[in-house]
Amino acid sequence: MALATSGGMGMGFWIIYIAVIFGFMYFIAIRPQKKEKKKQQELLSSIAIGDSVLTTSGFYGVIIDMTDDTVIVEFGNNKNCRIPMQKAAIVQVEKPEV
Repeated sequence: MALATSGGMGMGFWIIYIAVIFGFMYFIAIRPQKKEKKKQQELLSSIAIGDSVLTTSGFYGVIIDMTDDTVIVEFGNNKNCRIPMQKAAIVQVEKPEV
């Protein structure tokens, strides 16, 4: 009878142990990713025509046109260098000084 009682306590310990591990993983891995994704979504929703942007490939440019999920970015002083790209490729935005 004593063995059955100690086995139940051992099982409860393992359930709590696993719950603590999953809680730790949530706060270490999942929660920061969600915060970063939310921050990126806010950044993408704040962009407008005329903003200076930095792309994931390291290019700086100015947004000259936008649609729902794409932007046309002008790079450098050459007015002929206009490239359409996805909004998700933008990692940093600088608003023009008014």
